Amino acid sequence: MNPENKYLPQFVYGGIDGSVTTFAVVSGVVGASLSPVIILILGFANLFADGFSMAVSDYLSVKSEEDLKRKNTENSSAPKKAAVTFFSFLGVGFIPLISFVLASVTGSPSLLRNQFLYSIILTGLALMIVGWLKGIVTKKDKIKASLETLLIGGTAALIAFLVGYLIKTLVI
Repeated sequence: MNPENKYLPQFVYGGIDGSVTTFAVVSGVVGASLSPVIILILGFANLFADGFSMAVSDYLSVKSEEDLKRKNTENSSAPKKAAVTFFSFLGVGFIPLISFVLASVTGSPSLLRNQFLYSIILTGLALMIVGWLKGIVTKKDKIKASLETLLIGGTAALIAFLVGYLIKTLVI
């Protein structure tokens, strides 16, 4: 792998999971017709807790692999890879929350009415960009990788929306 692409796999890994899981939270809450405040609370809780979990898992995975290869782990790349995963998760994972944060801060009627639609659009674009980067990492067709990533993220969001909707109908 080229030195400039050294951490690209961690960026792709963190970015995809960050946007998919955060948007799944958004979709589930919208499906349950709950308040946008709940989206912000659960979205940010997921963003940081799941981002930390992924970073630690990435760290332990890289460290274990290095230990198996009997490398000198003092020069480990595990902390750097974990940091890239964490910050990618936070950065890309924040995208589904942007419209909800802006609507909350500005009180804009247009944003308030369309915050889920804007979240869908922004998340879709983010997934396609990260999918494109995934295509670079895997040396696969970038358009196919973008569409595949969008399809996977969209499916996860649809599942979360339906679960939120179904639970709402059972509880209320």
